[in-house]
Amino acid sequence: MAQLNCAVENCAYNKDRYCCKGDIMVGGKHAHEEKETCCESFMEAKEDRFTSALEHPSKIISIDCEAVKCVYNSNYKCVAEHVDIKGCGASDCRETSCATFTEK
Repeated sequence: MAQLNCAVENCAYNKDRYCCKGDIMVGGKHAHEEKETCCESFMEAKEDRFTSALEHPSKIISIDCEAVKCVYNSNYKCVAEHVDIKGCGASDCRETSCATFTEK
């Protein structure tokens, strides 16, 4: 579990830069650099979005990770203490990235 800060403010799961989803998936199976990763859990916020599970942001979150070439990937789990997700203004998960990605 990692402390997650999310700069993707237009994600439906983002509340005060923390995630309300409970867990996320970072994609980037063949990534060699940060821009080749993404938050596959990204969902663009809509005006009429549902609110039930989205109202409880968590500073600590479980992160599944497909970026097997990252030093923080251990058996498809992120073991970094702190993770930053970026993608200001994203409308698709491919416009997000894991800023913590570091190639092995």
